[in-house]
Amino acid sequence: MSVSKYSEGRPYAKIASQAFALACGLCTLLSVSVLVLLLWNIFGFGWSSLSWDFVTSWPSRFAAKSGIWSALIGSLYLIGVTALFSVPIGVGAAIYLEEYAPPSRWRSLVQINIANLAGVPSIVYGILGLGLFVRMMHLNRGVLAGGLTLTLVVLPIIILSSQEALRAVPSTIRQASYALGATRWQTIWHQLLPISLPGILTGVILSLSRALGEAAPLVVIGAATFVRFTPKNLITDDYTALPVQIFNWTEQPQVAFHEIAAAGIIVLLTVLIAMNALAVILRQRFSKKVRW
Repeated sequence: MSVSKYSEGRPYAKIASQAFALACGLCTLLSVSVLVLLLWNIFGFGWSSLSWDFVTSWPSRFAAKSGIWSALIGSLYLIGVTALFSVPIGVGAAIYLEEYAPPSRWRSLVQINIANLAGVPSIVYGILGLGLFVRMMHLNRGVLAGGLTLTLVVLPIIILSSQEALRAVPSTIRQASYALGATRWQTIWHQLLPISLPGILTGVILSLSRALGEAAPLVVIGAATFVRFTPKNLITDDYTALPVQIFNWTEQPQVAFHEIAAAGIIVLLTVLIAMNALAVILRQRFSKKVRW
């Protein structure tokens, strides 16, 4: 009786599975269609304003003369400071948690907190950066405070992606290294890191790509919206970034500013796509070198 009931229920399970697959396909198609429509609108609205002069010019109160040079340089400075702090701290924390920290309640608690921090909205990190770096540590509202705030945003993601890359290394690699008399650090440095480097680099570059597109934390800590110079002092000089500059242009009532905002979005998308392509290239290149 149970077999007959099971056989009778199988067509309904198959129909339900097909309906679920169809619903997922329709949702994916709808999402991609909306994305393509938005990109088409942005490119159609801002392509006429995109030029080399637009990239190399300073912001102006007149849309026809305005450019993104100071915002582009400010974004590059921010990404440089963010990478300087987040990469060694994030990869080091991942190595410690995976290879050195013994299983305990403390490790489980830290792991749960890191996973939770990866999903915290970025504006919360902006409030934290304002209180910690700007007011408590007196770093003013310069590039250093902005880069440290973005470090808080991407650090949990780098830690988790680095841990996943280290876990993907076969345990036989560790065992063979220990069997040959290597120490734990020698095993990590000469075996685990070269093999897990593609995954770590991918996580780092994708995290920095997210930091490049963040505007909310920078607005909270006081990034300027109109700067006609590149910062020389990373602590005291004002700065701006591409997302902040684009946000400022979209707030203007003139349609011409909306057009150059769309052109700025195209430049930002180009930089993001280039960083993601770099992640793919590095992953493929290093994967070939460490193939076993």
